[in-house]
Amino acid sequence: MAIYSSGDIVLHAPVTTVYDKLSNLENLKSMLDKVPADRIPEDKRQMFENINITPDTIEVPGGPMGNLVFRVTERQAPSKIRLNGEGIPIEMALILNLEPLSDNTSNAKVDIDINIPAMLKPMVGGQIQKIAEQFGQVLGAIPFA
Repeated sequence: MAIYSSGDIVLHAPVTTVYDKLSNLENLKSMLDKVPADRIPEDKRQMFENINITPDTIEVPGGPMGNLVFRVTERQAPSKIRLNGEGIPIEMALILNLEPLSDNTSNAKVDIDINIPAMLKPMVGGQIQKIAEQFGQVLGAIPFA
């Protein structure tokens, strides 16, 4: 397994607020609707608009390879939410790690844990790292307050 991580993301909300909102993925949909259009890269807007969310799953358009479905498989209040990929040919997880910075701010980090053969890492590792960073950017743009 290889882990690709976003940088640290400072969120302007208490860690319990962030966890409570993100642990039920349906809350994410209403928050995503509030993200200003100028905070979403232009080439990602259509994908962003076609995300399908239930309380425990998020389905993201994946282009030619089909949609990516992630299901919540672990919740550790208020520090961790793990979503495992479903219906994809490789083992993959998206992990959100949270920690308090102060009473009103939190730190978040997005990890992508993926099982790819060592010979493919040089070819796809950069793209997976970019995806982890993009998840972090979207997370940072969500108005939690």
